[in-house]
Amino acid sequence: MSTRRDAIIIGAGPAGLAMSRSLIQRGIDHAVLERGRIGERWHSERWPGLRLLTPNWMNALPGMGAIEAPDAFMAASRFAHLLGAYGNGIAAPVITECDVLSVMRAGRGFRVVSTNGEWTCRSVVLATGACDRSAVPAWAGGLPDRLCQLTPSSYRGPDALPSGGVLVVGASATGVQLAAEIRASGRPVTISTGRHVRAPRRYRGRDLFHWLDASGFLYEPRSRSRSRPVALPSLQLIGSPESHEISLAALAGQGVRIAGRTSGLSGDCLRFAPTLAMECAAAEVRRRKLMSVIDGHILSSGIDAPADAQAWTVQVPPTSHFAASSLSTGEFATVIWATGFRRSYPWLQVPVLDASGEVMSDGGHTPVAGFYTLGLPFMRHRSSAFIYGFGPDAEAIAASVSRHLDQGAARAA
Repeated sequence: MSTRRDAIIIGAGPAGLAMSRSLIQRGIDHAVLERGRIGERWHSERWPGLRLLTPNWMNALPGMGAIEAPDAFMAASRFAHLLGAYGNGIAAPVITECDVLSVMRAGRGFRVVSTNGEWTCRSVVLATGACDRSAVPAWAGGLPDRLCQLTPSSYRGPDALPSGGVLVVGASATGVQLAAEIRASGRPVTISTGRHVRAPRRYRGRDLFHWLDASGFLYEPRSRSRSRPVALPSLQLIGSPESHEISLAALAGQGVRIAGRTSGLSGDCLRFAPTLAMECAAAEVRRRKLMSVIDGHILSSGIDAPADAQAWTVQVPPTSHFAASSLSTGEFATVIWATGFRRSYPWLQVPVLDASGEVMSDGGHTPVAGFYTLGLPFMRHRSSAFIYGFGPDAEAIAASVSRHLDQGAARAA
């Protein structure tokens, strides 16, 4: 026997909860299905030392109220606690410990099958987030069994690692943070560097995100010609209480060895591409573009903000190239794949996926009427990738859900 709802939200993270609040305010009968606890990924897939990269003022959901210390950086564990309190506070109809097994079309609506029952509904909102599955290359399966292989979701701090050297693959926000934390524990660390964006933590007297928000940069709309989220590396930032800046040059100063992009295995050798100098030069160009946007905003708005010539200084980490590292030497005991994420929807039987398995979405609308997405990067604007952007996006999708339900009711009449 199926339970009927007007809408089903899949995922009770920040995006799913923001969506639930918007539907509650519109009086739309719905349920939120969550495989674990509210905000499960924030509880179980974040390492103990992690802090959010965005200042606290960017981490509030609609109706949450002001978060303490707006310019500080919250621990991920604290945010997990806030999500639970928020869900309870808005009386979100969350069904926890509920794994979704399949979603399929059923008449003019959908049928959702889970470990905790079945639902029929006229609308579905996919809010499982962007950080679904770690994107580990297929050839990683050929690495020796003696190597401990981890992803950021399974990393639990330096003390939980086997003794020996660590290779961190990936130099965006997660990779540089892990390299810094593990090196501070005294272990030898190498970071493998591909495409990245070097960014200032603070610029001209304010946090980077203050300027990106005030300038309108984060509200730049997504191109309608793109069928899925833009794949960009995350900014090299760390949410430290002291607002420290992090970079490859800073890591090198800590004693981290900087390598090029890991390109695969050749026999017992792990190979590194000869692209490090090129990637670092490109990262400097991206940094300067960010700061130029801010400078333009300050000038056009007549804001009195001190110049910051130091921020324009080019940082060149050691780029001496080594082409390969023999795994037989035991140099590395652990490999951590900080290589980003991909989405995986093996249970989704609605024709909304493209050839690469990503959801085809135009501002949260998919090719199937009544099926929507929320919480994907650049879904509507640059701000769609950030927690404070989930609220406006949820409002827009809730309006679409309401229109869809009204149209269905009119047809039925």
